[in-house]
Amino acid sequence: MSNNIVLECHALSKQYQDGKQVVDVFRSIDLSVNKGEACAIVGASGSGKTTLLNLLAGLDLATTGEVKLAQVSWSSMSDSKRAKMRNREMGFVYQFHHLLAEFSALENVLMPMWIAGMNKQEAKLRGEELLAQVGLKDRFNHRPSQLSGGERQRVAIARALANRPACVLMDEPTGNLDETTSLEIQNLINELKVTYNMAFLLVTHDEKMLSWMDSAYRLSKGTLQSLK
Repeated sequence: MSNNIVLECHALSKQYQDGKQVVDVFRSIDLSVNKGEACAIVGASGSGKTTLLNLLAGLDLATTGEVKLAQVSWSSMSDSKRAKMRNREMGFVYQFHHLLAEFSALENVLMPMWIAGMNKQEAKLRGEELLAQVGLKDRFNHRPSQLSGGERQRVAIARALANRPACVLMDEPTGNLDETTSLEIQNLINELKVTYNMAFLLVTHDEKMLSWMDSAYRLSKGTLQSLK
């Protein structure tokens, strides 16, 4: 097993019971994502992309198969240990930024560090550094309502990096942005993966994003097919 593998799943399957019928969302999926790698999973709406992301994040458990983050299986941990592992080793960015409206950009970025119990002064310095790195040095004290859509997504990315996770999961991160802003976010992700040598795993319906990915897969009819 490679020490570079950050996130992996083996023979992953998910089923739901719909009345008397068993519905397969996907069957026997294998996937691995390495340090410093940007990986995309594309698929049509309803193909199961978000379900797969939730399984990889340990937010839901598979019917069969195994998911490992930093070589530790989600199924081997209690709910509380999974929550701590997510806080420490994973960052999350969504199509809708999910920033807390009553808090400033800096306070939103500090939240994961506060939850992890980091020293407040150390957290503040790191939060300011991250916001500066994503191009928001002059926006520390702005609330989400005072920021553009692209700026809000940059805050969400800075928040995802707060605890220096092994992997950042992104669910349609540019789906709510115009083409110019979307390209800026793509460039930012490329810079960050190199700077921090961390893995980025995106799920999207936008196939234009595949051109700058290190690896890409299509989720269709319950299977994962390699595209590059």
